[in-house]
Amino acid sequence: MPPVSINVLPIIDITPFLNQDPSDAELRASTAAALHNACVEYGFFYLDISTYVDPGIPAHLAEMGREFFHLPQAEKDKITLKNEDGARGYARLKENVTNGKADNHEGIDFYRPVESPDRTRPLWGENQWPAIDGFRECYEEWVEKMKVLGMVVMEAMAQGLGMSHEEWSSLRTKVDDSFWSMRIIGYPPLPTDYDGFSCGAHKDYGCLTFLYADPTPSALQVFSSRPRAMALADPSLAVQLGSEKGVWINADPIPGCVVCNIGEMWEVWTNGLYRSTLHQVVHRSSNYRVSIPFFFEPNWDAEVRPLAAALRLQKPEDKKEQRKSVVYGEFLLKKVGNNFADGKGRYD
Repeated sequence: MPPVSINVLPIIDITPFLNQDPSDAELRASTAAALHNACVEYGFFYLDISTYVDPGIPAHLAEMGREFFHLPQAEKDKITLKNEDGARGYARLKENVTNGKADNHEGIDFYRPVESPDRTRPLWGENQWPAIDGFRECYEEWVEKMKVLGMVVMEAMAQGLGMSHEEWSSLRTKVDDSFWSMRIIGYPPLPTDYDGFSCGAHKDYGCLTFLYADPTPSALQVFSSRPRAMALADPSLAVQLGSEKGVWINADPIPGCVVCNIGEMWEVWTNGLYRSTLHQVVHRSSNYRVSIPFFFEPNWDAEVRPLAAALRLQKPEDKKEQRKSVVYGEFLLKKVGNNFADGKGRYD
């Protein structure tokens, strides 16, 4: 089924939270409320970061990624995942598997550097960088920018949930040493007869994802069962996924924005008030698409459990059965520990 082409995802300007100007308090409250509504209604939205990041910076990062992916295969294989912990480094085209099918993309994975790296320990190796002038320096600057953005958005979401200063201070300690990850992904055109996707349908399992993608349209698709998306869609486009009936909608790039979505940790924190949303990539254009998702995650040892502020917002029947708490590092290991080496994919 073709996706709905009309954009229905909200666009949220995060500028009011990038400063502490007392005169912006009303704007911050409005932004926090918009974020809360977006998380409840969609789980996906655009963040306007044009006042925070020069749009030319991520565009340059994408071009460097494209330069790497166009290198000879032997050059790319010099930073293969097998050199390290099975999670950090380069994965060949179709090496990643989602829902049992090979994804038609290649990519480089990075994670937060760790003390005393050990390549025999899942997720505890060292990042591998392409030997392209300026590549590492430019991407490390982007990582720092996204880490700051992660804390800014977390604070805004805390305000949207009505958290007290003390409650936000407590939540902040769960993400102040984020075990972040980042991917640089290259997508050749998807063959018409390919039994699979550019990236199969999945939910992100962490906290917040900030996605920059080159201007290619009609590639990233988000599954929505929300009334507005359903109202805009041709009824014949509706599909049944599990217990939900919904439509796939395009989340095309918007200049000056990153696409943001919430992961499974926010489902736990909000006891299901916020829900991680299925998404996939179907790239059928003729160009080579590049995207750069940054995953702002909880600290490795953070215990994630339902927040009192979220429970206060829920109806009594919705909080009878609370989500089980998890330690993020343990949860992450179950998801991606050595995932490529044993034939499983990042999103299985």
